[in-house]
Amino acid sequence: MRLIVCPGSAVDALLARTRVDHVLALVSPDAEVEPRAVPATILRFNDIAAPRPDLIAPSSELVREIIGLGHDLPAEATLLVHCFAGVSRSPAAAYILACAAGGPGEEVAIATRLREASPKATPNPLIVSLADDMLGRGGAMSAAIAAIGRGADAYEGDVIDWTLDAVARP
Repeated sequence: MRLIVCPGSAVDALLARTRVDHVLALVSPDAEVEPRAVPATILRFNDIAAPRPDLIAPSSELVREIIGLGHDLPAEATLLVHCFAGVSRSPAAAYILACAAGGPGEEVAIATRLREASPKATPNPLIVSLADDMLGRGGAMSAAIAAIGRGADAYEGDVIDWTLDAVARP
């Protein structure tokens, strides 16, 4: 699967020049998301690292939907994943999808590739932790993301373009 990760501001330009089979939008509960010409899954939650009153935290159900989408799409599909800034939620989803595709033991290599692809990425640790538990990685995913550290301060993230079966290779 080809995975393109970007901030919301880059979606229209990417859709105009790239064949995309599905869009995964990870947005705040009150965000307006414009209809697209391709099928979309819209998951609404706040970009928070721990539950907080009056905010919608990432949940196991949300992570299950992300992983399920990765399994359900054909191997040759292109999935565009975006959030508002492309720094936290969408890089976390990319990391989860790559780990699910790559299998146990590749968490550090995938996190390293994520940092190389996006020096600005700071994957949401709660989303990663939920996926770590769901995929039975025993903390390896969370540890790998903690090891790459916080990305460079940025208002918007980088566009990441991965082919999932090649991400974990050195």
